[in-house]
Amino acid sequence: MTDIKGRIEEANQQAVRRMVAGDPVLVDVAPAGEVIPAFADGKKRILHSGPPVRWDQMCGAQRGSAVGVALFEGWARTPEEAQELLASGEVEVEPNHPHRAVGPMAGTISPSLPVFVVENRAFGNRAFCRPVEDRQQFGDFGPEAVGILCRWRDLFGPALGAALRASGGLSLKPLIARALEMGDELHNRQVAASALLANALAVPLVEAGLPQEQLLATLRLLVHHPVFFLGPAMAAAKSIADPARGIPYSTVVTAMARNGFEFGIQVSSLEGEWFTAPAPRVEGLLFPGYKAEDAGLDMGDSAITETVGWGAFVLGGAPGILSLVGGTVAQALAYTREMREITVGVHPDLRLPALDFQGIAVGIDVRKVLRSGSAPIIDTAIAHRDPGHPKIGAGLVRAPLECFRKALVRFAEKHELARVG
Repeated sequence: MTDIKGRIEEANQQAVRRMVAGDPVLVDVAPAGEVIPAFADGKKRILHSGPPVRWDQMCGAQRGSAVGVALFEGWARTPEEAQELLASGEVEVEPNHPHRAVGPMAGTISPSLPVFVVENRAFGNRAFCRPVEDRQQFGDFGPEAVGILCRWRDLFGPALGAALRASGGLSLKPLIARALEMGDELHNRQVAASALLANALAVPLVEAGLPQEQLLATLRLLVHHPVFFLGPAMAAAKSIADPARGIPYSTVVTAMARNGFEFGIQVSSLEGEWFTAPAPRVEGLLFPGYKAEDAGLDMGDSAITETVGWGAFVLGGAPGILSLVGGTVAQALAYTREMREITVGVHPDLRLPALDFQGIAVGIDVRKVLRSGSAPIIDTAIAHRDPGHPKIGAGLVRAPLECFRKALVRFAEKHELARVG
């Protein structure tokens, strides 16, 4: 047992070393069909958030979002036609994570939709995330929701891609460090990061020689979108987490993702396997006009931010978000300190002023989660239980402990252990 414990400890330290060494650079915004290999065969395919899920299992919001994408791509003329295509299997659905991609809420990505391209220059891997908005990714498939995707395809995506390619890319690690010090938690609160990104991209956009109408539209989007940075943040987090995959004996979590039906985690040494439990209900605040029974269950790949130590793990440094998700400053600080009990190490470069500039906690250890009984906490948005609605609220949720129990049992089976402690 002593030998296996030593191997696990060393493997987990290696996983954390790889995460903190991550150097994410935003290099492009490009159509998913041009950069994500899953679309190379030309088939009608939609990537989605969370672990694998069949069409007949999908929650209402994810179904609605998929219908919106089918209309956007021109695969169907009406929502009814789109649902028939998806139910028949003519449009395939697959999870984002195996394709180095992530997406907020329903997480739907299709070939024509632009994605942020982030390159981790410490390891050479790339990751992708779709843009963030408050309608289609929540299940709304109406004309306004589909119109947002069209503006990203025709205006914003090409403009941002041209600016980034011409500038050679934008290093995100310094920007993330400053945003954490300015009160962001980089999941639901991106106010500082979005402003910093807008400042950094303004000159490259002007220098890109864009038509004035396209330039002004893109600048207006950057200036007025307080959570714009969530897309680059998620792609950055994915690019940081992926190099920690596949380390023999490591019990560090490399992904937490939800699809409104199930919550799933992946673990470094158990590469490619999902450990799932029913998706939990989010406790939070709903927008006026909605009631508790309207809310769908937990959904989205955005917990990749908590996977690398951001989001609710640093809630104590981002009290401004409590007006959106609920809770008190004392509770937020308690959550942040609690998460230090289930992680392997701290980040030397990303620090929290609220904790006397201590480094943020990194590397969720499945064993520590089960030993302490403290499940990772996540702050998240809330979608409607039925298709056809925009965002309806936000709140906090805990990852189900059952996912971690299943992962540890599988780890023990793989290594023929009676007990892992």
